Amino acid sequence: MPQDSNFKPSLGLLDATMVVAGSMIGSGIFIVSADIVRNVGSAGWLVMVWVITALMTIIAAVSYGELSGMFPKAGGQYVYLKEAYNPLVSFLYGWSLFSVIQTGTIAAVAVAFAKFSGVFIPVFRQTDENVILAIGTYKIYIAQVLAIGVILLLTYINTRGVKEGKVIQTTFTISKLAALFGLILFGFLLVKESFWSANWATGFNAAAVVDTSAGAAGLAWKEIGGVALLGAIAASMVGSVFSSDAWNNVTFIAGEIKNPKKNIGLSLFFGTLIVSLIYISANLMYLNALPLNQIAFPEEDRLAVSAANMIFGNAGRSIIAILIMISTFGCINGLVLAGARVYYTMAQDGLFFKKAATLNSNAVPQWALWAQSAMACLLCLSGKYGDLLDMVSFVVVIFYVLTIAGIFILRKRRPQADRPYKAFGYPFLPAVYIVMGVSFCTLLMWFKPQYTWPGMIITLLGIPLYFIAVNAKK
Repeated sequence: MPQDSNFKPSLGLLDATMVVAGSMIGSGIFIVSADIVRNVGSAGWLVMVWVITALMTIIAAVSYGELSGMFPKAGGQYVYLKEAYNPLVSFLYGWSLFSVIQTGTIAAVAVAFAKFSGVFIPVFRQTDENVILAIGTYKIYIAQVLAIGVILLLTYINTRGVKEGKVIQTTFTISKLAALFGLILFGFLLVKESFWSANWATGFNAAAVVDTSAGAAGLAWKEIGGVALLGAIAASMVGSVFSSDAWNNVTFIAGEIKNPKKNIGLSLFFGTLIVSLIYISANLMYLNALPLNQIAFPEEDRLAVSAANMIFGNAGRSIIAILIMISTFGCINGLVLAGARVYYTMAQDGLFFKKAATLNSNAVPQWALWAQSAMACLLCLSGKYGDLLDMVSFVVVIFYVLTIAGIFILRKRRPQADRPYKAFGYPFLPAVYIVMGVSFCTLLMWFKPQYTWPGMIITLLGIPLYFIAVNAKK
């Protein structure tokens, strides 16, 4: 399958790797470990949740290398699903991406950027004084307007060409990687008191919080094991999977990557490996800098701020705010840059708005970029993006499982197809991911159905939309 001739291949291996890493690192690593500890209650299981997530992410990424070599086209995972299954399955993925996964993540990360701007500019804090519209319980804060402004700014920059987006992505990703490495290092060198030994005394003795009515003051733990522990791990992984998601975004921009058959696979491996190591190391730093109860119940759930205060004193809050603003700004750019290419490919298949199938004079899908930004801005105003994202980890992993299962299907259906890169560890590692992914989804369905059925309903709503699109095409 030839590379898209209308796109300009402008991104090298470093740029592609920065898209992977930059799209993955948003605000999750600074926050979600608190909820993980409340679910599993021990140092060992906190780290293990991140290790399991890292293994799943890296295995999936190196497996995608085979598909990216076979189909080096804009749209990436959407194309892989279409080739392995049928247009309906790929449309459901594209619909989910547009309605919640990509746009909801853009909205959530943009609001996180705005919230941490409030550390320096009080008007962006989400308090009653900063409400600009209130209708009953529905409120719009100035921070949401800032979030919309950031989305629109980065969308405009990306309409100017992929090189402009590349500069922002590479610059901000390298900056936040360096800052995170520094934070982790200082978390071991500068803390006045280490809680390492005390925290690791909990080992793998799992426990769950059963009373949080008074926060840390009303803390009560109940030992768990067996099936209950499996459910707690699955619930914990909702946060870690969300924090590790979006690594596949680099496949969406295959048409703009130099030598995509080689560089997409390499960037997937290097990007996910770097981020996974940072995430695991960050959690080890938390265990050194804070007691376990404070990891579970940091002030306002801002775990990284609590750790930074232990490392840098009163300056810690400002340091983390700057780091998160850098991190989220780069993450939004990567998500904006990549997502529009999926809608462009859908439109070329006659399954999205026709105008999305065109490129502007800068060789980028400008209409698709603005359509994506409009949806993300609506989700910013809705205030429900956080709830939606809790529900889509389930759907995201289902599509990852389907895509990796597609490797087995295509090996059988097209044994003679050109495969410049073959899935590492095939068939064992791809099969391991499928088992882990199905187990994660099954446990969520059983123990945390609120995380499963809403996302599935959103996805299935795409079925009638698909047939409407097909009829319109005819």
